[in-house]
Amino acid sequence: MADAKHLIVYVISDSLGETGYNLATAATVQFPKIEFQYHRFPLTRTTAKLNKILQHALNDNAFVVHTFVDTNLSAYVNDFCHQHKLDVLDGMSQLIKAIQQRTGENPLGQAGRNHKLTQKYFKRIDAIEFAVTYDDGKDPRGFLNADIVLLGVSRTSKTPLSLYLANKNYRVANLPLVPQAQLPKEIWQVDRKKIFGLTNDPAVLNNIRRQRMLTYGLNPDTAYSNLDNIEGELEYAQKLYQKLGCTVINVANKSIEETATLIIEQLDKNVSL
Repeated sequence: MADAKHLIVYVISDSLGETGYNLATAATVQFPKIEFQYHRFPLTRTTAKLNKILQHALNDNAFVVHTFVDTNLSAYVNDFCHQHKLDVLDGMSQLIKAIQQRTGENPLGQAGRNHKLTQKYFKRIDAIEFAVTYDDGKDPRGFLNADIVLLGVSRTSKTPLSLYLANKNYRVANLPLVPQAQLPKEIWQVDRKKIFGLTNDPAVLNNIRRQRMLTYGLNPDTAYSNLDNIEGELEYAQKLYQKLGCTVINVANKSIEETATLIIEQLDKNVSL
């Protein structure tokens, strides 16, 4: 059972996932005492990719919200969640089925039909695919082609920020900072105006990491959640940000939307300099 004060929500879709995300946030805003953490998985169109996401959802004991138009994928999610006793909300297939029964018409089964095929739409699709491809420093080449580069220690909201900004048509690459790890040389080649260093308050980050371990059913008191280690990681990150000369944003007690707004505003200022 998920922690009473903390709930991870997985939003999965074969399109952009905006419908599922809006549905989830419209409901969760009614529970101000609970800390919600959103993981968005757009453009999920194969069972192989879907299965990997669901395995992570199982590890996180997540609440799954999905809006698949593809009935096979929708059924796959529902069956998996019911089999593994995960809470799931199917935000699309039941409504489509009800309309089909009422009208006698068969649905098209095409993802993304509610998005106009404009240049802006395709740019958004490209940005989302870019964010997924270059998440967690998977390929350092992405840093050189990104509109925004996010740096930060573990659990500073890099991935959800990347996807949120991608939905705003920004190509985002991010890199987790680990004191012992060597930085990709590409980071030093990126225009500092595009780099944003994320930080957090040690106590807040300590609580987030402890909750993360509890979600996995593990001992919350580990090196990962140790306050001294966290302070060391944040100090390392702060010194790196100073060397890079990048903008630093403290994400403590900020929503993804608030942090993204600060990044976009600062990016606009940097571009106009």
